[in-house]
Amino acid sequence: MGAPDRVNDTVGQRASPRPTPGTGAHFPHARPRCATAGEPADGPGPGAAALSRLRAPRLASGRARALGLASPGTTAAQRLRRVDRWLLAVHAAALTQPAAVPLVVDLGYGCSPVTTVELFTRLRALRPGARVVGLEQDPARVAAAGTASRDGLAFACGGFELAGLRPNVARAMNVLRQYDEPAAARAWSAMCAALGPGGLLVEGSCDDRGRLAAWVVLDASGPRSLVLATHPSSLRRPAALADVLPRALAERNVPGQPVHALLTAFDDAWARAASSSSWPSASGGARQRFVSACAALDWPQSGPARHHYGELCVPWASVAPT
Repeated sequence: MGAPDRVNDTVGQRASPRPTPGTGAHFPHARPRCATAGEPADGPGPGAAALSRLRAPRLASGRARALGLASPGTTAAQRLRRVDRWLLAVHAAALTQPAAVPLVVDLGYGCSPVTTVELFTRLRALRPGARVVGLEQDPARVAAAGTASRDGLAFACGGFELAGLRPNVARAMNVLRQYDEPAAARAWSAMCAALGPGGLLVEGSCDDRGRLAAWVVLDASGPRSLVLATHPSSLRRPAALADVLPRALAERNVPGQPVHALLTAFDDAWARAASSSSWPSASGGARQRFVSACAALDWPQSGPARHHYGELCVPWASVAPT
């Protein structure tokens, strides 16, 4: 009996993530949390109602209790550079036009705050005075990150409720890998509900070095687009991006599903670009091959074209699971 014909570029396929021992793949029914101001760490707190409804999470009145599990924790410097550069280029308006100082939340920064600090540095270059808050479930991680705090950059305990901050933008990379698909969908709903007016959520995954990445862009109405991003010189073929698909698509890369059709079509366009005169191997190299493949791809595309940066953006409707 053969395994499902997944499009990928590695031996085997992406395995289902292992849930944290003792918690299962869904939201936990009980989880240590950071106390709110003036509240004992183990007290009921104003978020108790939210905790009792974690299977259909919604924000409690006042300061909501953190929803979700602690992030896996692994990270590295420059791992999220692609999503940061895309965010600041494509959605600069969301970060520069508001009358109030924009707020960006980085959810699940892991054992080190390095990628949150990098996001802050890049954002401040675009919008001086902008604020970034890194959120984690584990109080020890929050305490350790405190040494990186500075004016405009802070760290706090929080989960999918985004600590009630109502940000302009929330970034949640490599956070939902440990959840199953239904739980990830509930996390999307909770995070989108916690955004500020006109806010955006960027949720996705990347490899350990940040050379392959994929993320979904969402707003209060739900998912809007999927972005596939790569370092073209490191790309063997576009199907390799299957390994970093967001949780909503990770298990849908099988024949008959739109995302499988996209990766198959992208592979075909990549192969054609290799033999095309529009890809001069001496001068254009892998980047020009990526540009040519995106131009030849028979698939709806959205947003400003950033093919030369190794990015392909498609409407969510064109890849949504069926």
